[in-house]
Amino acid sequence: MKKHSVGRRLQRRYAALGHSYSCLFVQKPSITKSAAMTGSEISQILKEGELEKRSDNLLQLWKRKTCVLTTDSLNIYTDNQKKNKSKELKLQAIKKVDCVERTGKFVYFTIVTTDNKEIDFRCPGEENCWNAVITMALIDFQNRKAIQDFKTRQESENTSLGQQERCKARAP
Repeated sequence: MKKHSVGRRLQRRYAALGHSYSCLFVQKPSITKSAAMTGSEISQILKEGELEKRSDNLLQLWKRKTCVLTTDSLNIYTDNQKKNKSKELKLQAIKKVDCVERTGKFVYFTIVTTDNKEIDFRCPGEENCWNAVITMALIDFQNRKAIQDFKTRQESENTSLGQQERCKARAP
């Protein structure tokens, strides 16, 4: 069985929902590993590029950020060289991608975190949109987590059933 990249799976899932996936990336995902990462923390880059984030201060100005979406987080950098990471949004801390609005020049969307904090983003045009890629990465992450939780639960049930059978076998 041939394994497909995460990007291709995301494209197929998005297409199955009846949506155009023209804004999803076409490039091959790359694998990143920093010196501090262990083997289980290796992530694939799904998309990288510029995205504008609305600031939290009183003026709420739009600031251009360099972003990298991986299979487990959205990393937001203050510079183009990706040296100064200002924020890392783990996918487990994201509840949903909401409020998608398209205007003539920008696509606006909001990321809602599990603590109900809303972070506003915008990207220029359909061809560079991030909302669909982030949504599909979030769905993929939630599916992987659900499968992992199911397997863990199943293993613990099998272990407890095995212990019950051994107890019954010992009983006179």
